[in-house]
Amino acid sequence: MLVYVAKRLLLMIPTLVGILFVSFVIIQFVPGGPVEQLVRELRGGLGGGEVAATGGYRGAQGVDPQQIEEIRRMYGFDRPAHERFLAMLRNYAVFDLGTSYLHHKSVWALIVEKMPVSISLGLWSFLLVYAVSIPLGIAKAVRHGSRFDLWTSVAILVGYAIPGFVLGVLLLVLFGGGTFWQIFPLRGLTSDDFDRLSVIGKVLDYFWHLAMPLACLVVGSFAVTTMLTKNTFLEEIRKQYVLTARAKGLSERRVFYKHVFRNALIPLVTAFPAAFIGAFFTGSLLIETLFSLDGLGLLSYEAVIRRDYPVVLGTLYVFSLLGLIAKLLTDLAYTWVDPRVKFTAGAR
Repeated sequence: MLVYVAKRLLLMIPTLVGILFVSFVIIQFVPGGPVEQLVRELRGGLGGGEVAATGGYRGAQGVDPQQIEEIRRMYGFDRPAHERFLAMLRNYAVFDLGTSYLHHKSVWALIVEKMPVSISLGLWSFLLVYAVSIPLGIAKAVRHGSRFDLWTSVAILVGYAIPGFVLGVLLLVLFGGGTFWQIFPLRGLTSDDFDRLSVIGKVLDYFWHLAMPLACLVVGSFAVTTMLTKNTFLEEIRKQYVLTARAKGLSERRVFYKHVFRNALIPLVTAFPAAFIGAFFTGSLLIETLFSLDGLGLLSYEAVIRRDYPVVLGTLYVFSLLGLIAKLLTDLAYTWVDPRVKFTAGAR
C-alpha cells in the first residue's frame, strides 16, 4: 500500500506540470493580456476627451514605448515564455502562487479570503445532498415500483431538469423582494449587524442568508445520488447471497442492515472524498454572481475576464492538486471499505 501511495504521489507531479503547461500555452495566444489592458487604461486616462486651448478635440494621448517596456518588465513579460514557465514551476514547488495583477495581493491571500463563501456553499450543499439522497434512495429501493417510488422519481427529475440559476432567479422574484415577498436577503452571508447578534442569532442569520443559494445548489443534485443509491441497493438485494440469507430464516431487517446495507454503501462511501472536495469548487459561479457572494467561483471568473494570469494559474494549480488528492483518497477508501480490493499487481 505504501508503494502504491508513493507511486500515485509521484505521478501527480507530471500530471500537474502537464495541466499547467497546456494552460500556460493557451494563455500565450489569448489576446488582450494584462499589458494590453493597462496600456488601454493609460491611453484612456492621458488626455482622452480633453479640449485644447484652441477649442479643438485632442483625442487620446499615446503611451510612451519606454513606459510600455516598463509595464512588460513589471509583469515579467520581458522574458521568454519558457523562462517564465520554469520560474512559475519553481515557485509553485514551494507553494508560492505569485501576486495578483488586479488585486495586488498574494494569490494565496485571495484564496484564503474567498474560501469562507465556497466552504459554506460546498459543505452544506454536500451534507444536505447526502443526508436526503441516501435515505431517499434506500426508501425507493425498498418500495421499488410503488407510488412513492414513482412520485419521488418525478420530483427529483423535475428538480434535476431545472438549472440552478433559473431557480435562483425564481426564488429572488418570489422571496427576495423582486415582485412578491421580501423574506430572504439578497446578498452576502451575514447581515450588517452580525457582530452585535447573540450566538443563536448569528447562527440563524447565517442560515437565513444561505437558504436561497443552497436551495439552488442542492435541488438539481438530489437526482444523481438518489438514483445511484436506489440502483445500488436494488442490485445487492437481487444477489444470490441475499436469497441464501433469507432461505436460512433471517429476518428481512437483519438481511437488509447486516448484509445488503454494508455492501451497497461501498460505491457511495468511496465517492465521498471526491464529492466533498468537488463541492467546494464546482457549480457555484452563477450562484455566487446571482446572490452577490464573493467566493472562489467569482474570483476565478473575474481573473479570466481581466486576464489576471497569476490568479488563473494559481487557482487552477490548487484545484488540480486537490482533485488529484481526492482521487487518491477515493482509491484508498475502497481498501478501507472493502478489504478484498488490492492495488498490488498479482495480489491474491
